[in-house]
Amino acid sequence: MRVLTEADLRTGKIRGDAKEYHVPEGTFVTPSAREYLRDRAVNLKFDSGEAPVHAVMTRTPIKKQGSHTYIDAATGEGYGEKPEDMTHLRGNLLVPKTHPRIALRGHLDGLQARVLLMQAKYKEDEALRAALDSVLCYLRAILGAEVKEERLGEILLFGLGHEELRRMSHNVKEYFGIEHPVPDPTMGEQALELNLLRTQVREAELSAANAFHEGDTLGIIRHLNRLSSGIYILFCKTQQKP
Repeated sequence: MRVLTEADLRTGKIRGDAKEYHVPEGTFVTPSAREYLRDRAVNLKFDSGEAPVHAVMTRTPIKKQGSHTYIDAATGEGYGEKPEDMTHLRGNLLVPKTHPRIALRGHLDGLQARVLLMQAKYKEDEALRAALDSVLCYLRAILGAEVKEERLGEILLFGLGHEELRRMSHNVKEYFGIEHPVPDPTMGEQALELNLLRTQVREAELSAANAFHEGDTLGIIRHLNRLSSGIYILFCKTQQKP
């Protein structure tokens, strides 16, 4: 998948007098790159001459080691072949498919699928697509940290830090000029789908709390909590008066 970052733009991919910047259809443009272009009044254009480029998932091959090719993460027992009721925790370490960490990955996978569907449905709404780009990057960073067991540094969402997200979601009257909105069928599909996405993030947060009940050293629970705040902010924005 082609990716355009702010660093790419800063290192000479864009002329100083440019009014438009063209990228092939299917290019993933990071939120910071979009902001960089907007700040300079440069219109982002997707060329449709090429077929969209989609991300490809890769898997690191497991080295064959006889009866210890795979290891039960809980017991240390070795397997020559992966049992059908087990899956990878990381590398050649296996856990039951009912393991809380695997359940969490399922929630994170489902959230990405929901975001992608919304991006496809509301492809004409550039502001929403850009916001959902940010959500997608955020989710993928969380999933990557969980799989690699790497602690998350604070990830910006819509260019906002965790405290800003919390403050805005708790003070919607101050920031959006409305009271906390109660979901209602008259709000329209976009608002209700954002509200649904928020509830699914909450479910993922509960799943993370179950997976890391002895202590979340990776920072995943906190990041999911702030993500739900971010989705709530998008929901509130749909209710702002013109």
